[in-house]
Amino acid sequence: MAVKDPVPSRERVRRAALKLFATRGFHGTGIRDLAQEANLSSASLYHYMGTKEALLAELMRESLVSLLGSARAAVAGITDPRERLRVLVALHVTTHATQPDETRVVDNEVRSLSPESQQAVIRLRDSYETLWAEAIDDGVRSGIFHTDEPTVSRLALLEMCNGVARWYSPSGPLSLEQLSRHYATLALGALGASGSAEPAGKSP
Repeated sequence: MAVKDPVPSRERVRRAALKLFATRGFHGTGIRDLAQEANLSSASLYHYMGTKEALLAELMRESLVSLLGSARAAVAGITDPRERLRVLVALHVTTHATQPDETRVVDNEVRSLSPESQQAVIRLRDSYETLWAEAIDDGVRSGIFHTDEPTVSRLALLEMCNGVARWYSPSGPLSLEQLSRHYATLALGALGASGSAEPAGKSP
């Protein structure tokens, strides 16, 4: 008697898409690839995913909604720009280290979407990056951060943190908490932060 797969078919499709989009790219992943990875027939695959692009857009929206919600909660009530940025960097690094497939897809596949599908994803991404921009701008206005190019600085810091998804390993020399704290220190140093903000508990 065959053992029934405990993972629902729709979730298998989602996991397969994340894995393949992250490793092969959206355009490098075919319907047969998805069906094989999800252990479904190509015909039944459409029942659980709609179009391939719709599946990509859904995965990206889910990931960004989760990240944005976590970031808003993490910085709520924090007024010191140094501490807000420290928390945002730690969250970003932690998310990219623990959810590499999701974050690779979000970071790399926006251009694979049609203009209409891009809009919702870009709005979410912009809302998230606004939290970073506000922390940096507040720090510059208050004389805590020193940069002539706050927008370029923000993009550079995000790109630096994004790279964690490509190489982080739990068996590395630093724990994830240590790594996130180190990245926060690098970010503050890049902005010429004056003074210091005591970390508010453990990294996210």
